Amino acid sequence: MVSSPPPGVYVPVPTFFKPITPSSHQPELDIETQSKHSLFLAKNHITGLVLLGSTGEAIHLSRPERKALISGVRKSLSASGFPDYPIQAGVLVNAVDEALEWLSDFADAGAQWGLVLAPGYFGAAVGQAGLVEWFTTVADKSPIPILIYNYPGVTNGLMVSVESYEVLAKHPNIVGCKMSHGNVSHHVQVSTSPEIDHAKFRVYSGFGQQLGPIVLFGAAGVIDGLAAIYPKTVAKLFELVTKRPIDDERLKEANALQQKVSKAEEFVVKCGIIGIREGIYRVVGMGTTEGGRAPLRGRLPDGEWEKWNKTMAAMEEVEKTL
Repeated sequence: MVSSPPPGVYVPVPTFFKPITPSSHQPELDIETQSKHSLFLAKNHITGLVLLGSTGEAIHLSRPERKALISGVRKSLSASGFPDYPIQAGVLVNAVDEALEWLSDFADAGAQWGLVLAPGYFGAAVGQAGLVEWFTTVADKSPIPILIYNYPGVTNGLMVSVESYEVLAKHPNIVGCKMSHGNVSHHVQVSTSPEIDHAKFRVYSGFGQQLGPIVLFGAAGVIDGLAAIYPKTVAKLFELVTKRPIDDERLKEANALQQKVSKAEEFVVKCGIIGIREGIYRVVGMGTTEGGRAPLRGRLPDGEWEKWNKTMAAMEEVEKTL
């Protein structure tokens, strides 16, 4: 039987690079730090990883690099006592055959699921029937189960409709979705649809600021960049809103924690991948402040991190108590 990712908090992990050298045209992968950060997350209540997604800059890596990264993290997790730790791997291409090539490589490297980006190169010209056909073809041939990844910000505004999710959720090899957009109604409609087997098809948001509202109505969790910096705090929020029955005291605690998380998520919204990288460097002590590969090189502007001192101090205070 096809397995679905367990509910919880996943981290879309940035890809770590070594400092660039004068003789290099771009920085090399730092699989050692990648593995250390993955272990840090596994040991601090994170359910699983998303490697090589949008935050992971998969489109900036070569095919051998992508395989080496996932294989290296999987080997490190297994050697450290996490042999079956959940790994989703991002597939960010438009051609069916290329998507299947990525999925085959990721299966060989040790990922259990593929997080497959909706093919949005042609934007508004893509109809829902075409999307259903594309995902069905990929799922038919994929060696591992897939999740639908809808991120309009990188796919020319392409949105997967609720009706398309209901159709695709019936495919035996499609086990969930990640919605990286602010339409909470879509999250809730898909999470509560009577047309969907929710034990198999699970809904995740790409935004931790939506964690409480969507999980209360049946979503499986989040794939959240802030959790790369403050994993225990975001995981605690998930724990609070999933326990049933939820009494007034727990709801009050969840409300307060959601407020702190939502305020900190504004940093991720404003500063993006470079901000997540710098947060990991400053708070967790891993990586560098050089950014990723061009065009995502560089660090935050001088003084930007300090603008968030109060917000991050509130997160740090919670993190230290867990």
